Amino acid sequence: MTNFPHRMLPDFTNINYLQHGNALQQAAFYVLKQSKILYHLEPFKPVLCGTLPINIFIEGSSDLDIICEVQDFDNLNEVLEANFKTFPGFSITIKPVHSTPSLICGFHVDNFLIEVFAQPIPVNQQAAYKHMLIEHYLLNTHGEQFREKIVELKKQGYKTEPAFAKLLNLKGEPYSALLELANEYLKQQLAG
Repeated sequence: MTNFPHRMLPDFTNINYLQHGNALQQAAFYVLKQSKILYHLEPFKPVLCGTLPINIFIEGSSDLDIICEVQDFDNLNEVLEANFKTFPGFSITIKPVHSTPSLICGFHVDNFLIEVFAQPIPVNQQAAYKHMLIEHYLLNTHGEQFREKIVELKKQGYKTEPAFAKLLNLKGEPYSALLELANEYLKQQLAG
């Protein structure tokens, strides 16, 4: 068992922090605000997840991942089609992901690929959110050199979770190993 010092969990539910980030984060903030994506998705509790919020985004190979909680796939489908169907590359798929029904919608806005991922699970309990929280913690704990190594691995073609697993020498399947670590971290943070 790993012992995580108690820290206040970051609030990723409001994207205003992107305004004060690097150039890519600021560009993403502008795109998200101008296109009103989060506004239209508000009934589904959208949260921007993935690499951009934690500053390990690789231009050209990363997308803006927005996770949502959905109980009525038809309702979300209608919202997405009504507001984003004319955007380049627009597509919607509904399929099980790890046995959970999931809606995945992708489209391009300016230079960003947007991916909306929705499940009938609260966003703070979805794997993407938990991965982002533990990755944020690890980046802050291990410092700038660690972040640079993660970015370098991503430039070499590694996906995010496998890059973390490699640097941390995590055993087993990278996504599951990091999720286990995230669950342990969250349990300690919420208990402390």
